[in-house]
Amino acid sequence: MERAENSFAYCNLLAAPAPQPEERFAGYPRYNFVGGHNDPARIPIEQLATAATSVLNREGQSLAMYNLGRGSLGYPGLREFVAKKLNKRMQGVLSADDILITSGSSQGLDLVNRLFVSPGDTVLIEEFSYQGAFNKARSLGAKIVGIPLDREGIRIDRLEEILRDLSARGVTPKYIYTIPTVQNPTGTVLSLERRVRLIELSKQFGVPIFEDECYTDLVWNLNPPPTLYGLAPSQVVHIGSFSKSLAPALRIGYAVAGWEILGRLLSMKSDGGTGALDQMIVAEFLTKHFDDHMATMTGSLQRKLEVLTEAVAREFGTTVEIWHPEGGIFAWLQFPDHIDVRTFAAEALAAGVAFNAGPDWSWSTEHGQNFMRLCFALPDEHTIDEGVAELARVCFERTGMPVHGSNQRRQQTAGRKQK
Repeated sequence: MERAENSFAYCNLLAAPAPQPEERFAGYPRYNFVGGHNDPARIPIEQLATAATSVLNREGQSLAMYNLGRGSLGYPGLREFVAKKLNKRMQGVLSADDILITSGSSQGLDLVNRLFVSPGDTVLIEEFSYQGAFNKARSLGAKIVGIPLDREGIRIDRLEEILRDLSARGVTPKYIYTIPTVQNPTGTVLSLERRVRLIELSKQFGVPIFEDECYTDLVWNLNPPPTLYGLAPSQVVHIGSFSKSLAPALRIGYAVAGWEILGRLLSMKSDGGTGALDQMIVAEFLTKHFDDHMATMTGSLQRKLEVLTEAVAREFGTTVEIWHPEGGIFAWLQFPDHIDVRTFAAEALAAGVAFNAGPDWSWSTEHGQNFMRLCFALPDEHTIDEGVAELARVCFERTGMPVHGSNQRRQQTAGRKQK
């Protein structure tokens, strides 16, 4: 037994072990505003079941072969749908052969980072962005430089300053990572003018653009600007996903690039192929129901955002400001500069309220301490109302703010100290 216990003594422990299953799956908090979950009531169960039956009856025998016997880029029907969808904003530059189906956009992030980044390289990422983008770059030893944002997305003037400074020091970043359409977590949409200027800087300084459009199908404005890839295919690698617009548990994403890049990503994709049945069902469903489903999703999400906005105004007053998103499933809340939301995160969780603290979505752990991200897709409207009220109560007991909520003055709870 001793030899068995010691047999892993010299293994390369790259990461801490995950929690035991019983801890991980003990259930979600009552007021769960974290993660990128969807509304269970909006999963089109009957239509997905119909799609599964239809495509299995028609093509089910192809499941006997890896990649359905049709090549490792992915199920042709899904790639054709993605090409048709994207060409509405890519000026018709795409064919199905420009698309690689991935196991969610996370695999796309992994593949692109592995292709571009080596230890010590520099990458540029928006100062607030998807936590996974930061983590994947750091895991490969990259140096991250945050690009300042405002309420219209990347500040192009500051990006130019950063690129000039790095160039003067002989540093060429490996990529500029951006979520230009419904940015995570701020919810902004980068204007066409800024997109054009971003591409100009990319060409001027020889830095490719890594475009992530995981939330673009959930934009309120049905006519967002063209994708960066559509504007400059030779400068951009593009990834996207159906995790947020259909279902997170259906791990279906895609990568778009010229073959010089896409072929290399394909050679690195060693999983034996993204789940074929998932691909087939998603393609069957979206080909017939995409527009109707997105209208239902965005309508529901806009209503939930209204409920959240009203609740924040009622419970926090002018203490908190919302960066109103232009789509998606997240609201980015800004507290006064002296408030560090991490100081009451544990107490909020103990009260059943889970939120994402700003530093977890920042390029620096000490940046964004007065911000928090709330996902409003999962909870129903009543739960959103209750959850925001409970969040405000905990915030007040820890910080003394906000003093008023629901038109009443709050009283300090006995035994609690303001800090």
